[in-house]
Amino acid sequence: MTDSPRVSTRRVYTGRVVNLDVDTVRFPNGSIGELEMVRHPGASAVVPFLSDPAGDDPQILLIRQYRYAAERYLYEVPAGRLDANEAPEHCARRELREETGCEAERVEHMFTMYTTPGFTDERIHVFMAVGLTHGEVAREADEFIEVETMPLSRALSMVERGEIQDGKTSLALLYAAGFRAGR
Repeated sequence: MTDSPRVSTRRVYTGRVVNLDVDTVRFPNGSIGELEMVRHPGASAVVPFLSDPAGDDPQILLIRQYRYAAERYLYEVPAGRLDANEAPEHCARRELREETGCEAERVEHMFTMYTTPGFTDERIHVFMAVGLTHGEVAREADEFIEVETMPLSRALSMVERGEIQDGKTSLALLYAAGFRAGR
């Protein structure tokens, strides 16, 4: 197998958020086929802690954001697309400020995930933020957001009950609770 499994690529759509390519690829068994790939610049997400993550049931911020694809408001952690050449931590800080109005004293990388690797190369870099101070929000025109404060235990119960349906948010909360909070 060659260094790259991609034999060729053809751009079929260029959009504001994503691009669509049809790639000719060499599979692990040597056969060749075509795959449609949504190209995405990547994103950052952040779990904002209002109180010490190591404390008993720390307070966090979640947003309720209208999502057209879901046809409803969803609970999410603040997140957004990386700008060209933007560092993931900078993006996390920017999105936290724009969507919640908060600045963080410290932002710490937790993990990086592929959203849906069956058809997109999108990766989300997930952070936790501590030492928050409140300021002004700077939302985009198409962002309809409400900020909610809650204990981490409530957010985890919402994941368990299926009330939080956003994948990045569920994984970010579970990771923060399992590997960061209380340690």
